[in-house]
Amino acid sequence: MNLLKKFVGFLVVLIALVVAGGYLLPSTVHVERDILVDAPPEQVYALISDFHAWDDWSPWAKLDPNAEMTISGSGVDQTMTWASENPQVGKGTQTIVTMDAPKSLQTHLELGDMGKADAHFTLQPEADQTRVVWSLDTDMREGVPTLKQPINTYFGFLMDSMLGSDYETGLQNLKDLAEG
Repeated sequence: MNLLKKFVGFLVVLIALVVAGGYLLPSTVHVERDILVDAPPEQVYALISDFHAWDDWSPWAKLDPNAEMTISGSGVDQTMTWASENPQVGKGTQTIVTMDAPKSLQTHLELGDMGKADAHFTLQPEADQTRVVWSLDTDMREGVPTLKQPINTYFGFLMDSMLGSDYETGLQNLKDLAEG
């Protein structure tokens, strides 16, 4: 019985340390991928600066062709809202917050209980090509219910591998579309 009490006590302390660690660990995440596209910046910019064109290259568009999608506005403040039963697509809203044609674009994502994030596209001319850099910055605790924050913080360590492959797919799709 004494051994069982020690074991249970050890488990309680271990769980408390893991939860506390989730609140103490860094919560900011940066994911970034890039690709060289054989097209001028203006041509690539046209594909990223209007949500109506995203269906043609976004890595998530093909995951659920039946997702409900609404696009409103144009330019800065253009908004895309989606909802899908597929957990890889989920639901959320993305809004264009800054545009500097044909150099950069920034969007803000609202993903409900999953949090908030800012995505950035930077287009850099390289000879007759364009280097496209797609990045995401987020605080894994921002906009997340308090009890989910430690879990989200630990998920932050997996974000690069989880989201990075989607960014690579999207950038390759964008390259193929711009070069085709």
